[in-house]
Amino acid sequence: MGKPTGFLEFERKLGKNDSVTERVTHYNEFHNLLSKDEQIEQGARCMDCGIPFCQSGILIKGMASGCPLNNLIPEFNDLVYKNNLNLALDRLLKTNPFPEFTGRVCPAPCESACTVSINSPAVSIKENERFIIDNAYEEGFLKADDPKYRNEKKVAVIGSGPAGLSCSYYLNRYGYSVDVYEREDRIGGLLMYGIPNMKLDKEVVDRRIEILKEEGINFFTNYDICLDEDFRNEVLNKYDAIVLATGATKPRNLNIPGRNLNGVYFAVDYLKENTRYLLNNLKNEKFISCKDKNVLVIGGGDTGTDCVATSIRQGCKSVIQLEITNQLPNERLESNPWPEWNRTLKVDYGQEEALEIFGEDPRKYCKSVKEFISDDMGNIKSAKIIKVQWYTDKSGRFTFKEIEGSEEVIEVDIVLLAMGFLGTEEYISNSLNLNLDDRGNIKAKYKSFKTNKEKIFTCGDARRGQSLVVWAIREGLEAAKSINEYLD
Repeated sequence: MGKPTGFLEFERKLGKNDSVTERVTHYNEFHNLLSKDEQIEQGARCMDCGIPFCQSGILIKGMASGCPLNNLIPEFNDLVYKNNLNLALDRLLKTNPFPEFTGRVCPAPCESACTVSINSPAVSIKENERFIIDNAYEEGFLKADDPKYRNEKKVAVIGSGPAGLSCSYYLNRYGYSVDVYEREDRIGGLLMYGIPNMKLDKEVVDRRIEILKEEGINFFTNYDICLDEDFRNEVLNKYDAIVLATGATKPRNLNIPGRNLNGVYFAVDYLKENTRYLLNNLKNEKFISCKDKNVLVIGGGDTGTDCVATSIRQGCKSVIQLEITNQLPNERLESNPWPEWNRTLKVDYGQEEALEIFGEDPRKYCKSVKEFISDDMGNIKSAKIIKVQWYTDKSGRFTFKEIEGSEEVIEVDIVLLAMGFLGTEEYISNSLNLNLDDRGNIKAKYKSFKTNKEKIFTCGDARRGQSLVVWAIREGLEAAKSINEYLD
């Protein structure tokens, strides 16, 4: 530990975001890192704990505590402070193949478990991580690293999101010939079409893909083995193992009157087609514009926030975000002690933008939708919403009930359903006769990742359900280990 008293001497400091009025005019990344000297100072705040909970990666009450990748956080923090950024990069890449992704989009469970955070603001672990990898690209430290040897076995990875890329990366390092098949027109899966540009610039994704190509991984776009029977049979015969990293892409629907009206969309389709338009500079028939529209986002989480921010950039007239849950507290409750995931209210970038532009937080808590109401042309014109109250029922289950007489009708032109996902799409599992678990995910045990079909494996959200990018990367790593044991 280079500065034993650093956590006492230096306050937590983060880079600044561009102003709301400036950043809503574009889709570029808007978070700026500190200067090099300032970031080095932040590395000194790490206490180099005897038991670094920040890198534990355990689940407490079903929530992540510490880094799921077990990043060597005290080590790279110390190396940042010592300005040994080349070695810091080496330590970071020991556990995380894609820190440029996690350093941008991870919610940082490591910081919730940081010992400093017991009574002070946590060490800026996420920002230190991004600083290390961004500096590596700028200084030319990061280059393709070819595997030391090659064997004669081939593996097909279906899906190129974070789990698929991670699995491919490690299989390639083990010496296998790896072919990645992606059904979209660009590589990256969730990283490309699920996360908006302002959170993860697509050049950052493409830059890493180019390195993976140089290291020997082959990528193929516009291929869907689950739709093309002849191609599926060819893949099944050609490869020694097949990995399904297809994600949990079946969106949760809202089965209420008026659901099929024009103007009601799944958030995932809205965000995907907006990104496709930005990349191609061409609006297709699936593109959805919120310009001059009253927008209703149903659901919270990252997807809901991304919808709020994107609709603002498109020039919406207004935006409301409904959350059926209670509002989180401003401070940790005694029932949510360190090192658990910190369940407190946060104002994310989308809500911050709505606050400044429209004068209020778009989130309305304990609200549900009962009905969408049509105009004379089959378009949505309004929504009937109602307040709900949460309580514990006789079986001890936390549930809710509608509050009678609390209905109200709000004017709506576009509805975006951002209520999460229900597992893998049926056509994927049906095409390969794969068993599913009770949550609609492809059934496979952790550590083995084997499906009920010989030589077919699965990992990431396709196996565990909707989760974080960092968990997908971890699943890809562990699946590659299992496949290596299977093929060895």
